[in-house]
Amino acid sequence: MVGKLTNIYTLFSVAVFLCILDHVNTNPAIATGYDPFEICIENCAQCKKMLGAWFEGSLCAESCIKFKGKLIPECEDFASIAPFLNKL
Repeated sequence: MVGKLTNIYTLFSVAVFLCILDHVNTNPAIATGYDPFEICIENCAQCKKMLGAWFEGSLCAESCIKFKGKLIPECEDFASIAPFLNKL
């Protein structure tokens, strides 16, 4: 009887270990990190598409380079894009 319980416990332990190992090896996008510089440049391009001539995309990109992506523009947040708007 003790031998059967030991075998069952061993199998259960291996199954739990494999489940944990499988869970640990998953790689969701949020866990891999992100590059703020890349997001900054992409947001500049998106704002240029949305706002057209009113948005200075090159100035925004230069800002991304200067601040290394620390100031990410959000197209719907006036305060974050105000420096890149022109009066036409």
